[in-house]
Amino acid sequence: MLAFFNVFLANGRRLGADRGGNFAIATAVMLPVLIVAGGGAVDASSAYFERSRIQGQLDAGILAAAGQSDTTKRFATAAGFLPAISNGAGENPLVVTNNSDGSVSGTYTYMAPNSFLGIVGIDSFKLVVTATAMAKTKSAGETNSAAEACIHVLGNASQAVLINSGANVKSEKCGIDVLSTSAPAFIMNAGAKIETPRFCVKGTNYIKNGGTLTNLLTGCAASGDPYAGAMPEPTLPSKCETSGVPSGTSFTLKPGMHCDVTFNGSPKVTFAPGLHIIKGRMIINSGATVSAEGVTFFFPDVYSEIRANGGLTFNASAPTTGVYGGILMFEATASASNNSNKQQYIFNGSVSETLSGIIYLPNRDVTYNSKTNQTSRINMVVNTMIMNSSNWDIEPYEGGSSSGQSGSGSGPGSVRLIN
Repeated sequence: MLAFFNVFLANGRRLGADRGGNFAIATAVMLPVLIVAGGGAVDASSAYFERSRIQGQLDAGILAAAGQSDTTKRFATAAGFLPAISNGAGENPLVVTNNSDGSVSGTYTYMAPNSFLGIVGIDSFKLVVTATAMAKTKSAGETNSAAEACIHVLGNASQAVLINSGANVKSEKCGIDVLSTSAPAFIMNAGAKIETPRFCVKGTNYIKNGGTLTNLLTGCAASGDPYAGAMPEPTLPSKCETSGVPSGTSFTLKPGMHCDVTFNGSPKVTFAPGLHIIKGRMIINSGATVSAEGVTFFFPDVYSEIRANGGLTFNASAPTTGVYGGILMFEATASASNNSNKQQYIFNGSVSETLSGIIYLPNRDVTYNSKTNQTSRINMVVNTMIMNSSNWDIEPYEGGSSSGQSGSGSGPGSVRLIN
């Protein structure tokens, strides 16, 4: 009997060893599969977000190209918005086509490298994005009633536009479109003057207590957001270029991220050309002079802003080429929580202000208190707007250098994505 148990135990140990060996073999076989499956999910997710990023850049590039009246320059215009990366086949990754209906189409092919799937021979994903944009051409004889809007108020709110006494807005070619159908869609008080070729309100209920309002159209087909999804949002840097309360009277800010900055006294602040990310509130005190030529301001959330305390001289223009060509100010709209949390933005008390470029603040309730002593050329998108005592001369921004715009004749008008 003792001999039998010794044999049984020996065989049991052998059987356990065999099972352990089988498990080790199974693990060795399955481990690469698990790595490929998990790593493949990471690569696929990375490719998805990369595709979204490239799509935004192509949309912006084709919008800019469609607004370019010189068709020979459209490829170069679009290319300025996209990374110069080979598609891996020795071919140009960007194709721009001028269509027979006047629209412009673009296709961009990008090979997104894989970090994990390369071990099974899948080195990259081929990403192909497309976009088509159309520019409405304005003829030399276009009537005032057909003028495009350069101020878009998107909020479907009661009193989406409030025009207070002392507001004075003048334009020859620039209209104002209000999407609100609430009651009242807008209120205008006595002592205000709005002289534009088009004041188009989607709703029909409003309150007008006096003042002058030319070319009012109610129940009108007000245009929506012309830049939805087309703004290439940057990745935030890991550090702040400027923060706190700098000492001195003259400052030149390099492109980068500026975090909760306050300029005391009456300083001269110069923003060097490039992208300036304003995180938190940048306060510029009364009497300051601000110059920002060839600059784009980006606000990464609805609480970020440039806040002037009055008496400011502010001159700013967008870059004319590159990823942010034509964009003077814009904010993050990729976050649903950001989009659902509208906040105030104040253009406050400038004694002299000249702006040139696209101002895209669809999550802001904008209050305008400033005075322009020259014509600002802008396309502005906001949620709601209050116009207080101000003297505001505006014309539509049409791309390129503001000094090179004649303001007459034919040329590209509004531009929109159609695919």
